[in-house]
Amino acid sequence: MDNLGNNGARSDNSDKPIPLESGPSAAVPVKENPAGSASAPVSHAPLNLGGSGTGAPVASPAAVAPKPAVKVAAPQVPIRRPVAAGPAPAIPTPTARISNCKTFFTKLHPGAIKFMDDQITAWLKDNPGIVIKRTNAVTGEIVDKKTEPSILITIWY
Repeated sequence: MDNLGNNGARSDNSDKPIPLESGPSAAVPVKENPAGSASAPVSHAPLNLGGSGTGAPVASPAAVAPKPAVKVAAPQVPIRRPVAAGPAPAIPTPTARISNCKTFFTKLHPGAIKFMDDQITAWLKDNPGIVIKRTNAVTGEIVDKKTEPSILITIWY
């Protein structure tokens, strides 16, 4: 199973490079390793990768003039600008603004909540000119003789 002659391995352990199968038969110089280095010698012969087959020497990268770089414009992201939906809203008149509020509160008990509903309804019937703009409802504890959970409803008009 020792086919040393077929796989390119050399039994003489010389520092000479392996001759190329095709191309010039002249030996290519080998760079010597510094003393004490354990790495193998490196060949600096040009590689034939089976390209054009002319065997013309390739110029060094320093001798080849660089091609001018082609500038490709980066894609432009469209700028989104606000678009007005129509004319600006009119400035509210004093009658359209919130000018007052009324707060109702009661304990969180079914009978007390029913009583508060009756109070709000009676207040709205007594003041027909009121236009409700906003309402808020908050639950929490109200401190009086004793602290109890309550509901507060604020009507803005």
